[in-house]
Amino acid sequence: MITKRAPYNLRLGPHRPAVDKALAQIHRQRLIQRIWDEDHTVWRHDPTEIADRLGWLTVTDAMWPQVRSLETFALAVREEGIQHVVLLGMGGSALGPDVLQRTLGPTPGFPQLLVLDSTVPAAIKATLDIIEPSRTLFLVSSKSGTTLETLTIYSFFRAKVEESVGKADAGKHFVAITDPGTPLVSLADEQNFRRAFLNPPDIGGRYSVLSYFGLVPAALAGYNLERLLDQADTMRRATGADVPADANHAAWLAALMAALSMQGRDKLTLVASPSIEPFGLWIEQMLAESSGKDGKGIIPVTGEPLMPPAVYSDDRFFINLRSGPDDTASSRALQSLARAGHPIATLDIPDPYALGAEFFCWELATAIACALLSVHPFDQPNVQQAKDMANRLLKEGSNRDMPSTTPGASSVQSLLQNVSPGDYLAILAYLPASPPVHSALTVIRRRITEKYRIATCLGYGPSYLHSTGQLYKGGPPRGPIPLHHRRRRPGPLHPGPGLHLRRLSQHPGPRRPGRPPGPRPPHRPYPPPPR
Repeated sequence: MITKRAPYNLRLGPHRPAVDKALAQIHRQRLIQRIWDEDHTVWRHDPTEIADRLGWLTVTDAMWPQVRSLETFALAVREEGIQHVVLLGMGGSALGPDVLQRTLGPTPGFPQLLVLDSTVPAAIKATLDIIEPSRTLFLVSSKSGTTLETLTIYSFFRAKVEESVGKADAGKHFVAITDPGTPLVSLADEQNFRRAFLNPPDIGGRYSVLSYFGLVPAALAGYNLERLLDQADTMRRATGADVPADANHAAWLAALMAALSMQGRDKLTLVASPSIEPFGLWIEQMLAESSGKDGKGIIPVTGEPLMPPAVYSDDRFFINLRSGPDDTASSRALQSLARAGHPIATLDIPDPYALGAEFFCWELATAIACALLSVHPFDQPNVQQAKDMANRLLKEGSNRDMPSTTPGASSVQSLLQNVSPGDYLAILAYLPASPPVHSALTVIRRRITEKYRIATCLGYGPSYLHSTGQLYKGGPPRGPIPLHHRRRRPGPLHPGPGLHLRRLSQHPGPRRPGRPPGPRPPHRPYPPPPR
């Protein structure tokens, strides 16, 4: 029986019945129980890329026994005088560690963790200017072991380390994190890497933050792994198969996202406290790559400055990620938005380590929401399509179908003249994500939203191809192709740098999506949902 008591602070107005209906569907179709039972028919009758992608549900059981080993490894690296740990990765291999290092900061006495997810020369140079290669450990992080950008950056830094310490000793400055049997495992063996961490293969990249992909860099940076895993397990217990939908954090979050998206409010706009603002980028990838396919998708909007209610169209849903005392200006702005009829949910995150709980909650909520939207959450067909095309073009040595020149002001204005209600603009910048660049692009986003009343997204190339790229390729139907990015002959190609206009899609109704979690270690309390 659904009692409809939310574990979140909700201001939904007339949208509450739709959310209640979605929650009732989760309850009626036993979606939570069936997901825990690893029932692939929650999403598709075909188990391909589902049956072997549910390891994230129980990954903490596999990681707890590795905590001491990871801490010992980190201590040995620290005692050797390593000053920096540089993670080379893209998308899911990099976003989790990046969120942790940007929210938890440096740990006294431990190496500083840096994340490099760009092939832009200025970004690589900025990292090189900070580090001393002979006192740096590089993490080469790729689930497939074939990520072109990651392997290219590795080759660059391998040469720099060899120049500094010689070829014989260079290998001990590199660690691989990948799945068993990938080409990266062979590379690590051939080039004498210090170590290779082989991740459970039944975990997709964007669901991997609580596995070796997130915990190895966290250990090297001196973060408290037990505290992270403890928080994750507490949320895991609070969202288990035995927790009814009306008291389940993940069920409520899924119902909110799916119901409002199906009502046309598919621009999920994240407003985060400054201390946890980077978490929005991880959520952005989770939602974009999981839901953005088959012409559907929940469109995450992160980093957009808050503006007066009149600026926003009726395609918005706001989630306030709140940590610590309310920011007075943000609180007032959100109250104004609620009074204007925009639905708002507030999620309280007690401290940065509680992100361990939120990682798990958003993973499960996204999987449930995709079931309601009839979307397969674990594949990324258009990303793989673009990778295959890029590899083919590289092998052929041809520059066919490549983007032409960067757009001028007139072409941008022409693009925006075609704006329709429900569109959004994606700015894809092959630039270093430096504070001056980011500030300038944020000003542009503000001005576009103020003038055209559309949502704006911002991604930095090439990393956005591994995070929001799936949404831009396979999500809600796009508007006109940008003028600078016309193709000489038809055929799909990943969105290049520049401005991209996408149109609102209507989402069809829900689909169907449970094994109860195994034994768990002791937990610290995480705020339980009210019963």
